[in-house]
Amino acid sequence: MSTTIAPSQPAGSHSDGGSLQPIINNMIDEVMASLPKPESLTSKQRRGIIARYTAVLEGNFIYWMTATLIAVKSDGARPHIMENLFEECKDAHPDMLRRFAMAAHAFPTDTDALAVHEDMTRMRLFLGRLSAVQSLLAMAFFEGFIQKFMAYLADLSKLEGSKDMEYTDVHGVCDVAHTAGLFEALDAEMPVNPLASDKDLFEGVNLLRILVDTIVFDPKGAAIPKNALAN
Repeated sequence: MSTTIAPSQPAGSHSDGGSLQPIINNMIDEVMASLPKPESLTSKQRRGIIARYTAVLEGNFIYWMTATLIAVKSDGARPHIMENLFEECKDAHPDMLRRFAMAAHAFPTDTDALAVHEDMTRMRLFLGRLSAVQSLLAMAFFEGFIQKFMAYLADLSKLEGSKDMEYTDVHGVCDVAHTAGLFEALDAEMPVNPLASDKDLFEGVNLLRILVDTIVFDPKGAAIPKNALAN
């Protein structure tokens, strides 16, 4: 599969989170429409998707959200990010994800980790620049994608014989509010800490879209052909 990247959009082309949300929603819908049907995949391919997803999310999501918290300057943005981090830590979401992967016999191996290493590193370095508006938009995309991806991930897991759906059940619900909160955080941050006019608003979003593409299709490994799409 070839990921469709959003055209570069300068910061001045959007003034608030509300104008960005429909664009992000369309991007998420495009990603979801590209997913291969779970039943069309081999057991090895299904296991690989779960394992690569786990290799990315378990050790990085809280770190990435924390980097976003460090980057923001507005008082209005911080509470939304803090609420997200509070739930992630208090309810031990990384442990929840690990149990989910283990129940599907998809605990990540070194091969799974290395498959996502380069794209994941690019995302880490991007967030390390502490660009608040870009980071908030990227995390809003990711939260929105995760929420819609949960039913698909659960289907993969069920086909692998798992009955532990706590992770997908929880994130299929809580990430609706988390996504909305991040767009509200954008509304608060953009007037206070605007992105430089020569910067691309969607840089982080596009890095995440490439990473999701790698999670699902493993282009450098046993690539999944495009002819098994969900739609």
